[in-house]
Amino acid sequence: MIKHIVIWQLKDFAEGADRETNASLIKQKLEALRGRIPGLSTIEVGIDISRSDSSGDVVLYSEFDDALSLECYQKHPEHLAIKDYIGAVTLQRRVADYETA
Repeated sequence: MIKHIVIWQLKDFAEGADRETNASLIKQKLEALRGRIPGLSTIEVGIDISRSDSSGDVVLYSEFDDALSLECYQKHPEHLAIKDYIGAVTLQRRVADYETA
């Protein structure tokens, strides 16, 4: 199994909306992928409540059957459509992918 974690720090205002609105839209769009992409077994999206200087605004936690499933997810048209939107509202992105038994 592959775990894929992404943390985004969002712009204060982008795409006609404030940070909070864009965080909610990211959550909705990513969670809508549940059950739509083969090999994506778990998806969870959280919006930060700590609002500290070192926190991100949105976090994605997802699990994939294997490395090939993660690769297919990265190229899936529905993921790519969301990726473009997220890129437009993001200041910074951090990602970690790791394998578990």
